[in-house]
Amino acid sequence: MTNALHVTLPDGAPYIDYVREFDYPALDVFRALVTADSYARWVGPDHLDTRIEAFEATPGGSYRFVQSDDDGEYAFRGVFHNIRPGEFILQTFEYEGYPDQASLDFLRFEDLPGGRSRLSGHSVYPSVQTRDSFVSSGMESGMAAGYDKLEQLLAFSTA
Repeated sequence: MTNALHVTLPDGAPYIDYVREFDYPALDVFRALVTADSYARWVGPDHLDTRIEAFEATPGGSYRFVQSDDDGEYAFRGVFHNIRPGEFILQTFEYEGYPDQASLDFLRFEDLPGGRSRLSGHSVYPSVQTRDSFVSSGMESGMAAGYDKLEQLLAFSTA
């Protein structure tokens, strides 16, 4: 993919920042993040199958999805706190394997010239140790693979 994910992990700070550009408008990228069927098709690396168990992308709505491979199942959940279509999502994100260690995620969508867009994320964790545990679990490569799949999904859906 030509649009790489850029992740920043500040030393001693319990957050990560990330940026990924897409060759599609911000509203299209946004919709793929708040539509259950689309979300299940792109989230995470190829070797994981995703099953959506709950997905209400409205302020106060919750979500839960389970990913599986030959080694087992991995469940994630969270709550959507604020949503502005095509602009902003504020949500929590929790891997159920690390209970009580949710992040607070701020996602901003920005249109760029030529029908392109930029997704900027800021994820805050309870501690640097928690952030580092998520990162060491393969989070960055999983995010990059997922966003590459999202780009492909958008190409297919607009073709």
